[in-house]
Amino acid sequence: MDIKEIDRIIEMCWEDRTPFEAIEFQFGLKEKDAIKLMRQHLKEKSFKIWRERVSGRKTKHRSLKSSDRFKSIHKK
Repeated sequence: MDIKEIDRIIEMCWEDRTPFEAIEFQFGLKEKDAIKLMRQHLKEKSFKIWRERVSGRKTKHRSLKSSDRFKSIHKK
C-alpha cells in the first residue's frame, strides 16, 4: 500500500459515517486489518482515543445501522 492509500484509510476510519464495510469494499481490508493499520500508524494515545470512539458505534458497523449506502453524495 502506498502512503496515499494509508492516509485515505486512516481518514475513513476516523470518519463517523464511514462503515468498516466501505473500507473493506474499497481497499480489501477487513475491520481487524483496519484496526491493525491504525495501531501501526497512529500514536498510542491517538489509537486509544479512536478505539474508544468507534467501539460499538452504529455508523461504523453496517450490520448495526439501517442504510446500505457507503458514501456521501457530496464525495467523489
